[in-house]
Formats: sequence, structure tokens, C-alpha cells
Amino acid sequence: MRIGAIEAGGTKFICGIGNEEGTILDRVSFPTESPEKTLGNVIAYFRKVQVEAIGIGTFGPIDIDRMSPRYGFVTTTPKPGWSNFNFLGSLKGALEIPFGWDTDVNAAAFGEATWGAAKGLDSCVYYTVGTGIGVGVYAEGMLIHGLVHPEGGHVMTRRHPNDSFKGTCPYHGDCLEGMAAGPAIEKRWNMRGNEIPVDHPAWEIESYYLGQSISCTILMLSPKKIILGGGVMHQNHLFPIIRDEVRKQLNGYVNTDAILNQMDSYIVPPGLGDNAGLCGALALGLEAVRNSV
Repeated sequence: MRIGAIEAGGTKFICGIGNEEGTILDRVSFPTESPEKTLGNVIAYFRKVQVEAIGIGTFGPIDIDRMSPRYGFVTTTPKPGWSNFNFLGSLKGALEIPFGWDTDVNAAAFGEATWGAAKGLDSCVYYTVGTGIGVGVYAEGMLIHGLVHPEGGHVMTRRHPNDSFKGTCPYHGDCLEGMAAGPAIEKRWNMRGNEIPVDHPAWEIESYYLGQSISCTILMLSPKKIILGGGVMHQNHLFPIIRDEVRKQLNGYVNTDAILNQMDSYIVPPGLGDNAGLCGALALGLEAVRNSV
């Protein structure tokens, strides 16, 4: 079985072909430009290959309510040209096959639950910490959508006592994304994350905000695995600092071995590495095939 996958990011689109074992057989990448140009490249790629379905994990916010007349639209994104754009409809009009459709972080959570760090578990939460912050939720064996879909990057934060940075989010200022995403790190310290020394106070502040959010996620959703991906999390020294911050903030209240003694295997990097998003889109495509039968 050959399934198409699209990891649609704000900077680039990655398209690929995979199989039911989660193996990526081919991939290409295009810069994210206007919708017409970008999807023109996507359609041209998939017209050259034969796939049974395509899964899409995309930047958002998006409409994922199948009963909505705007199902398949990108909604309020600040990405120029993409707001209120019928993404899914444009592809369906060109390629008459089943499609899976979800957020990029929900897709990554699904990929990790299918083949990665949360394989065999019925719940996990996936954070991507990069240009923005997104949170995908897989619970009781399914992806969580609800009213729209999780937007955990925009939860409010308690300010670090040594941090006067106002935040970068154009909607909320000092929400999690505004305080801890890559652009916030760069603007606060006048350095990109990969230029900041390991012992710099930036990382204690970064871990404070991420640890705060993860603690709230544990208390609210009780996931069996927390997975942290994205460009900022390539700074591997962040993981032990974040784990310590989560322990500190939970303060023994969640009395389980995973939190008290096994944090190193509870808060983890993606098992699929940088393929989490593309493999997640592949998993969405496989689900679309099953739902079309």
C-alpha cells in the first residue's frame, strides 16, 4: 500500500510516500509560498505517483468539523495569503482520492502513538517547540478535536520572577508561545537558541514556562507519555531541566511512578525524530483509507 503524506509547515511543505509499516519511501520539500504556488507544487508531485490516499498535517488554526461548510479551511493564521483558504478543497478538486486532515501537532501525536515513542499506549501529548508552539492530544485511542482543536501553545503562563519580557504573540502577548517559542527566545536574548550557551539563564526561564505548561497538561489530561519535538528541543540539555521543573511544579501531588521515578522515560523526544510530522500525516492517510471502505 502506498500512502501520500503532507507535513504543511509555515516555512516549508514536506510531501512523501509511505507504507502501512510507517516507512517513508520518498520525500520532497517545497518552500511555503502563496497557496496557489505551494499547492501547485504539491499537486504536481502527487500526480506523478500513485497513492491510495493522502494524509495532511498542517499549520493552523484549521476547521476540522466535518459538518462545517468551512471544513478543510485554514482559518485565522497570520501566514500571508493562507487565512480563510480552502486548503483541503483545493486538493480534493485535483486529486480524487481519500484524504486525512488534521493539525500538524495532532498528526505528530498520531504518528508517535502509531510507530514512535507512544506506540502501544492509548494516550500521549505531543509538543512542538519551534517557530511557534503547538500541542497535539491523543487520548483514549483517538485524536482530540472538540470545539475546534487543541491550541495549547496559547495557554496563559505565570510569569517567571526574573523575566520582564513582554512576549511576542500577536494575539495574547505573554502566552506560552509568546514567551517560549523560538522567536521569543531570539528576541529576548538577541541570539538564536542554537547560539546560546548551555549554562545561560535563558534555559532556566525556558524550562520554567514549558514545565509549567506540561504540569498543567498532566493535571488536566493525565497522558501516559509527553513528547517534546521541534527545533528548540534540539537543545537536548533542556530535557533534564524541564523534567526537574515539572517535578517541582507538581510537588508530589501526582503520585505515580512515571512522575516520581521514571521521568526520563515519561517526558521524551520523538521516537520518530524529525519524521514525526510526516509519519503522522502518513498515519492520517492510512486512517482515511480505512474510513473510506
